[in-house]
Amino acid sequence: MLKIWGRNTSSNVQKVIWALAEMKLPFERIDVGGAFGKTKDPFYLAMNPNSLVPTLEEEDGFTMWESNSIVRYLAGKHQNRTLEPADLQVRARAQMWMDWQLSVMGPSITPVFWGLIRTPPEKRDPAAIAAGKEKTVVAAKIMDAQLGKTQFMAGNDFSYGDISVGIMIYRYMQLIPERPATPNLDRWYAAISSRPAFKEQIAVVPLT
Repeated sequence: MLKIWGRNTSSNVQKVIWALAEMKLPFERIDVGGAFGKTKDPFYLAMNPNSLVPTLEEEDGFTMWESNSIVRYLAGKHQNRTLEPADLQVRARAQMWMDWQLSVMGPSITPVFWGLIRTPPEKRDPAAIAAGKEKTVVAAKIMDAQLGKTQFMAGNDFSYGDISVGIMIYRYMQLIPERPATPNLDRWYAAISSRPAFKEQIAVVPLT
C-alpha cells in the first residue's frame, strides 16, 4: 500500500488525499510535520530534502514530493480520466490552474490563513491580513470569470485542476465571509464540496 507522509491539516497533503479518494486508491497516511515533527529526521530528509509535507512513498520504494506533481503522477500512472483529462488541451488547462494555485491563489490567501488561524490575536498583523484578503478576492474573481464559461476549471468535467484551487476555496469561504458575490464560483464550490471524496477527506478537517 502506498504511503502519504504528512498531517491532514496541511493544504498540500489534502490535495493528495482528496485525489486518492477520488481514484479510490487505498493508502496509508502518516502524521508528520507541524506538531508531529519528524520532517527534519534523517529518514524523512532522505525522502524529502525540503523537510516539508507531503511525501509520497510507493510500495517499491519510489518517493517524490510536491503535492501537485504527486497528484499528476498518480493520475497518469493509474490512467484515471476522472482526474486527468484525455484531451491534451483540457489537460493543459487543468495543469495551468494547478500552477496558478501555486503562483497566485496560494500566496494570496496564505497571510490570511496564517494571520487568522495560526497567529494569536495579540500578534496578528492586520495590514498583512487585509492585503491578503484583497489579493484573494481578486484571485477568486478570476476563477469566477472562468467558471462563467465552463462548469469546472479546465472544462465541463471535474479534473485535478479543481482539486488544488478547491482546497484554497475551502479556506476562502471560511476566512473571508465579507467576500463579494461570485455566483459562478459558488455554484462550482457547491458541486465540488458535495463530492464524496471531498466530504470524506476535506470537509471533516477543521482549519488549524
